[in-house]
Amino acid sequence: MTCVSEARNRGAESTREVIVETALRLFRERGFDATTMRAIAAEAGVSVGNAYYYFDSKEALIQAYYDRAQAEHEAACREFLATEESFAARLSGVLREWVRVSEPYHEFAVKFFKHAAEPTNPLSPFSKQSSPAREASIAIYREVVEGSRDRMNAELREELPELLWLLSMGMVLFWVHDTSEGCARTYRLIEVTVPLVDRLVGLSHLPGLRGITKDFIAAVHELRA
Repeated sequence: MTCVSEARNRGAESTREVIVETALRLFRERGFDATTMRAIAAEAGVSVGNAYYYFDSKEALIQAYYDRAQAEHEAACREFLATEESFAARLSGVLREWVRVSEPYHEFAVKFFKHAAEPTNPLSPFSKQSSPAREASIAIYREVVEGSRDRMNAELREELPELLWLLSMGMVLFWVHDTSEGCARTYRLIEVTVPLVDRLVGLSHLPGLRGITKDFIAAVHELRA
């Protein structure tokens, strides 16, 4: 019975992946609005009912894309996060790896971004529906901070993972609009931004700047509430 169950699980996962791959291709080719669940099912070679069994909406398919992209990013970061101890190098590596693993989806992201940019859309990275992928992404930046040997203000260290995730959201916006070959301008943005962040974080523990750091953290708390 166990072997039968495992075979069924593998089959279900395979069908799920086929549906996701088909949906992403159609979203790229036709756009999100013009692609229906019926069209996805037909292209994937499954019934409409079967497609809805795995994904109750097109939005659920995008959430599956978020989860896949996040897993790929985590895997790409694993090796250097295990060995690199410099905050700047860890942050730069995580941001650069995100651009690298996301490159195959760049064309899709350009067409899809108008939906994700709507504050009330469940596909927004800030929505409740996107919280699993968001929390997983923040966890990577928590690793960046916790694995760093650089000195920084203790209170800022607690807040920094989410702040770095917000920084990465700004980079995503830049990347979506980046038409340079190989997203060279986005890599350049990382190259010039990370040293500035590193300097600010490094200065945060100095006595003369602790008051400013406290005020900044208080403002973050107020805005979050």
